[in-house]
Amino acid sequence: MQAFSFAKTGKDGKARVGVISTPRGDIRTPAFMPVGTAATVKAMMPGSVRETGADILLGNTYHLMLRPTAERIDRLGGLHRFMNWERPILTDSGGFQVMSLAALRKLTEQGVTFKSHIDGSKHEITPERSMEIQRLLGSDIVMCFDECPALPADRATIASSMRLSMRWAARSRDAFGYRPGHALFGIQQGGLEEDFRAESAAALQDIGFDGYAVGGLAVGEGQEAMFGCLDFAADQLPEDKPRYLMGVGKPDDIVGAVKRGIDMMDCVLPSRSGRTGQVFTRRGVVNIKNARHADDPRPLDEACRCPACANYSRAYLHHVFRSQEIISSMLLTWHNLTYYQDLMQEMRDAIAETRFAQWEAAFHAGRAEGDIEPL
Repeated sequence: MQAFSFAKTGKDGKARVGVISTPRGDIRTPAFMPVGTAATVKAMMPGSVRETGADILLGNTYHLMLRPTAERIDRLGGLHRFMNWERPILTDSGGFQVMSLAALRKLTEQGVTFKSHIDGSKHEITPERSMEIQRLLGSDIVMCFDECPALPADRATIASSMRLSMRWAARSRDAFGYRPGHALFGIQQGGLEEDFRAESAAALQDIGFDGYAVGGLAVGEGQEAMFGCLDFAADQLPEDKPRYLMGVGKPDDIVGAVKRGIDMMDCVLPSRSGRTGQVFTRRGVVNIKNARHADDPRPLDEACRCPACANYSRAYLHHVFRSQEIISSMLLTWHNLTYYQDLMQEMRDAIAETRFAQWEAAFHAGRAEGDIEPL
């Protein structure tokens, strides 16, 4: 079986362009991963997600272990077959959702026990159980089980949490075992503290992983603090392995992360925003619910290749959103995911041609212009 590998093909400053190779296909980096929480990118068919330019999807261990269960997905042939997506899938470890969604959770050295947010049933996730769930799902990239403390927090809390995550990382590595063609990523923790991030990065490299994630950001600390952390956190991770910033984000968050050396990102924002009428364009955010669009025959974005822009007017998109028609979620999500994938391709091209700074300036200038004038 083809081995998992990562090759950088260009660099401009700290920004990197490259390819992650897996048995299920290549992932062009920088890469944005649409989130398929419950084995579906909401309002999208898998083929449509692929048409936007996505090379990889993210699945959610916590949600899938609760419903329909990892064991059922395994019996049905694995997550790829189950959701009809034959390209790579990354699954998160379940740790973040346990901390943010589960009721009556209890944290110990062994793992986390909690009650399901769906039906109150009791469950336990340990590093070993997280690896088992992700093996049953059949994901191509597996994430270590970790704890993600909410920020702000005091240094003692951050240090204790980070060191627990590092012990869990070692247990995850042992439980993952030898799985040719599959990759295991470690997750750097340490809040916004440079020394704790360095300690975490060193511990992870001593264990040895196929890729490294920056965890514990985009949890309410704000963009300035996140970028300040990324200024040093990404540099602490190996140059020759993929770097994944978890749970990010808005378009300018993504651009700033790539500028600081990040290769992979994921976020529910483009799909969730599509369902709520928030649209991302080259000239900033458009709220299709606003009355100014009711008589506007123009497309959302004349430069966009998606079906919403190619075939429908702002007036129509305003109408179907206001009428709560299902096609609204479909078209606006398709548009947002296309915008995100086009953004990634533009950055890949700019890095490869060593003109990232000029591209970034044009990106921010375009967004600063704001939406086209009303008719």
